[in-house]
Amino acid sequence: FFVHGQRERMLFRNVLSRNARAFGAAAATASAGLVLVTSKDNDNNGDSPRITTTTFQSVAQCETPTVIGLLKEISQKLSNLESIVSGARIPEVRQQTTKNGIDIVLGAQWGDEGKGKLVDLLSQEYDVCARVAGGSNAGHTIVVGNKKYKFHLLPSGILNEKATCVVGNGVVVHLPSFMNELDSLSKNGIRYEGRVLLSDRAHLVFDFHQEVDGRNEARLGRHKLGTTKKGIGPAYASKISRNGLRVGDLQNWPHFERRFRSLCEQHMRAYQGLVIDVDAQLEYYKSIADRVGAMTVDTIAYTNSQFKDGKKILVEGANATMLDIDFGTYPYVTSSNPSVGSVLTGLGVSPRKLRSIYGTVKAYCTRVGEGPFPTELEISDGSVGMHLSQVGAEYGTTTGRPRRCGWIDIPQMQYSALINGFTSLNLTKLDVLTGLPEVKIGKRYKYKDGYLAGMPASLEMLSNVEVEYEVLPGWTEDISTVKNFEDLPVNCQKYVLRVQELIGVPIRWIGVGPNRLDVIDRGEGWELIGIDE
Repeated sequence: FFVHGQRERMLFRNVLSRNARAFGAAAATASAGLVLVTSKDNDNNGDSPRITTTTFQSVAQCETPTVIGLLKEISQKLSNLESIVSGARIPEVRQQTTKNGIDIVLGAQWGDEGKGKLVDLLSQEYDVCARVAGGSNAGHTIVVGNKKYKFHLLPSGILNEKATCVVGNGVVVHLPSFMNELDSLSKNGIRYEGRVLLSDRAHLVFDFHQEVDGRNEARLGRHKLGTTKKGIGPAYASKISRNGLRVGDLQNWPHFERRFRSLCEQHMRAYQGLVIDVDAQLEYYKSIADRVGAMTVDTIAYTNSQFKDGKKILVEGANATMLDIDFGTYPYVTSSNPSVGSVLTGLGVSPRKLRSIYGTVKAYCTRVGEGPFPTELEISDGSVGMHLSQVGAEYGTTTGRPRRCGWIDIPQMQYSALINGFTSLNLTKLDVLTGLPEVKIGKRYKYKDGYLAGMPASLEMLSNVEVEYEVLPGWTEDISTVKNFEDLPVNCQKYVLRVQELIGVPIRWIGVGPNRLDVIDRGEGWELIGIDE
């Protein structure tokens, strides 16, 4: 139906416009291992050709079997068709190069998804690894051989001896805990000297912040929020109240001492019975001032200069989107923004410098603490919930509390993807589902007489949604040694592809075991870098 002339060119544009969803579906279908092939139907009242039928062919039959490659191929072929219509010469295909940028690993659920493991894996290729929000309430566990490392303030990239680790201005730092982590590294033979940089603008968490945190939680009784009691909320409150102290203040001792005494007095007045040994605390901070000072820098200037010099930068997110103070299940949230925006405000870089955004999601779902959890399962003897809890070793890295367990929640993940703009996903702990006769996917939320189109802000509504599930057959084969997606059991592949299809973001990494190398990497082609939304 392609004929030279203005009317025909308009007609061609019409076809593309009317069938944009079909062409867009090619990307999603390709991510499931298939390519959408369309056929036309001219019997449409003479208006214009209409795509009416679809067939599927294997990605392996295509020239470039990756999401990026397929989309570029589709785009190139459409451009060629337009050139034919207009009588122009078909342009040569030019290889595009991906620009350098800051890559980010974020938690996509309620935390504890396994971000640290991916950061540890990726950090071997990066020059700088950074934390940008939260504090010691975060907990990342890395298993190296028979040794287990637990980090709360340090980026997991510290295990890469060539990487410099940055604690950005958005982090709140409890220096005693920070020093303990550094000492633990030394005991394990890991050198950190010269590789750990603290932002001079990062605010400090003091012991009395932690005590206040515990008091506030106890006062709430059965309405408790489920905080880690690490003083994060009270420290951010001091920051917002503009009476907090920052890491850089330690280098001006008279100023630090004066501000610290004032802050202690304010807290003792506000919290009856709170006792702070001010002189003992000051003595401790004076004893570590030089050691802290050796690590203290302007991380904003440092990070941006590293970017300018072409260094590769990786940001390790803490907590997760559903615990975001703005986007999470408020008030059952953390006190910072663990979504993508924190990279800009917590590191001091512009949006133009960001590149890949990796969302980390468990093959099921967990939550620590209070708050609504739509797909939650009962944890009792012989139950699926008990299987997930025991096989997945679901206990908090920071608190040791047992995690609540449930099926993967698609509406929650779609919401997280919408906010963060994930370019690909890291699906973790798929091996935990092994042995279940069937696996379920929480597909939609139903509330009263209708389905919800998004994530409700109302906790009452979210607590009372009815989850509609899709049930898939399980698998029994051990997948812990699998290195290629195609070698996974068929039912396992189907589960991954269905989750990928429903969320609408390609899954690049798949965790198949607890060790740092128990990961399937499907390659850079399973990313959406360079594709406009």
